[in-house]
Amino acid sequence: MDALIVIDVQNDFCPGGALAVAEGDAIIPRINAMMADHPVRVLTQDWHPEGHSSFAANHGAEPFSMTQMPYGPQVLWPTHCVQGTDGAAFHPDLQTAPADLILRKGFRSAIDSYSAFYENDRTTPTGLDGYLRARGVTAVTLAGLATDFCVAFSALDAARLGFDVRVALGASRAIDLNGSLEEARGRMRAAGVILED
Repeated sequence: MDALIVIDVQNDFCPGGALAVAEGDAIIPRINAMMADHPVRVLTQDWHPEGHSSFAANHGAEPFSMTQMPYGPQVLWPTHCVQGTDGAAFHPDLQTAPADLILRKGFRSAIDSYSAFYENDRTTPTGLDGYLRARGVTAVTLAGLATDFCVAFSALDAARLGFDVRVALGASRAIDLNGSLEEARGRMRAAGVILED
């Protein structure tokens, strides 16, 4: 069985948001249309506390600079998707009613969470793997924001866990920070992820 995993289609990642991805809202009609093609549908939601360690403002640093965390290098982001704010809400055009599961991630203040499967330490699980296996899912299709971070990390973890993985590039958009999109595409292809338009 195939699951559609829609990554972080939230106001802060769409045009006008705190960490806007170019054309982030342009993918929504395609994602909405994909919902009917998958028997299992999961939406992820970035859900940070105000004092999250990945926010540049909490380090007195410039957004998009790098820092070292106990779990490795970390991009320091503009403050975004703070719990309970409009920025953290799903984009109003995204159809959320068909979702079987809404998974919130990034709520632990000391660690960021790009992947839908693991925190950025790559060992703390979100519980999604167990949910999908209990539903009989063997293949996943990913779409959403952003291709080179949360979508790619989710795809790589899904492949590592043994799922057949596809990324719908036409239903995803990237930040492309210093060549991060091409790097992410290369890592996904090397892991056996199928990239399709």
